[in-house]
Amino acid sequence: MAILSSLWTGVSGLQAQGEGLSVVADNIANSNTTGFKASRAEFQDIMSRNLKGIDGGNQMGRGVRIGAVNPILSQGNLDHTDRTTDLAVNGDGYFQVKGSEGVSYTRDGAFHFDKQGYLVTTSGQKIQGYQANDKGEIENKVSDMKFPRALVGASGTKEIKMDLNLDSRAVPNAKTFDAKDPFKTSDYATAVEMYDSQGNKHMLNVFFNRGEDRTWTFRGLVDGKEVDGVAPELKSQLAQVCEGKLQFTEDGILQSQELTTSEFNFTGGAKLGQELKFNFGSDLASGGTGEGTRQYGSDSDVVSWRQDGYAAGTVTGLSFNDEGVLTASYSNGQVLDLGQVLLAKFENPEALFKQGGNLFKQSRDSGEASLGAARMSGRGSIMAKSLERSTVDLAAEFVTMITDQRAFQANAKTISTSDELLSEVIQMKR
Repeated sequence: MAILSSLWTGVSGLQAQGEGLSVVADNIANSNTTGFKASRAEFQDIMSRNLKGIDGGNQMGRGVRIGAVNPILSQGNLDHTDRTTDLAVNGDGYFQVKGSEGVSYTRDGAFHFDKQGYLVTTSGQKIQGYQANDKGEIENKVSDMKFPRALVGASGTKEIKMDLNLDSRAVPNAKTFDAKDPFKTSDYATAVEMYDSQGNKHMLNVFFNRGEDRTWTFRGLVDGKEVDGVAPELKSQLAQVCEGKLQFTEDGILQSQELTTSEFNFTGGAKLGQELKFNFGSDLASGGTGEGTRQYGSDSDVVSWRQDGYAAGTVTGLSFNDEGVLTASYSNGQVLDLGQVLLAKFENPEALFKQGGNLFKQSRDSGEASLGAARMSGRGSIMAKSLERSTVDLAAEFVTMITDQRAFQANAKTISTSDELLSEVIQMKR
């Protein structure tokens, strides 16, 4: 009987619209959930009854149902925070995390370091990323992001680079160098810092004397008390630890450089025979361009210098960049990369399985996760000190709620009307 069919059609409408209201309620409940993506209920009609067989047309519907509930994967607004470990994905991609339930994915970047130094979510899931070696170089080795180095070890100086001008007007062989009075017996003197293997700082005084044929001799001297093997009576003066030669062309360009002696034997248990290279530029003899130290007719002066050693240091600051690289700055002036947060990209992210706790699981329909660094292969960037807001539009949700409510009321009216018609049929017996 058609009236009975209309009852069940009305029931299907009540069920579908009720489930649609549940989707709206879930969206509204998560309007402040970090990284939440609003969902949409998509309705489908139920198979119709044909009145004329396979000829088509004259079909009577049997009701409605929820065909799918799909997330709307639009980009949420990024809110700036003052927390260093807050991260937000701007574009496609999910953070990969690991916990007791295996590998999961999330857009919620409210991370922090736990007591063991791991970067974790609010529920304790460990963030996955590339690790850095002791030199701060990112390697393609995926593991838990951890902050392992609160203290960075000392490193002895291996190279000192100096760019300077040596006055070509200096008279060749005018002065004979004497270590007892080096400042008066040299044509030019300067000083640079260096570190031994234990991170102790030493002041290296470098003296230059001009010889014949555009040749200069340089000598390095340190405090005699800081060097092993120095006679007691010489401890109060400078002790020579290295010597070398510089050769220039007729145009004042660096032709060659050579370190002839090197005896860096510092006291205090530091490594004896510390190897140290002097770099005065790209000399022509080594196939270089001649850039660096020059011999021109102006006062001798240091243009720039640097050395690669450093003392031990403790962490003074942490920061992330837009590639998700975690960088630590230390009290000794060193800045080292500790790791890089990964992003996962899916061919069909709408099919990810919601796990709860702002986590998703990979599903059969979502495809395999493509892991990599931010800004690579279509993955989004990572914004530091930011969190992604929920994409729920409350105004739109209230409008949807009104339309679902009216549809629910209309379906209820269909059932009550069918009930009245059935009542009339029953009254026919009287």
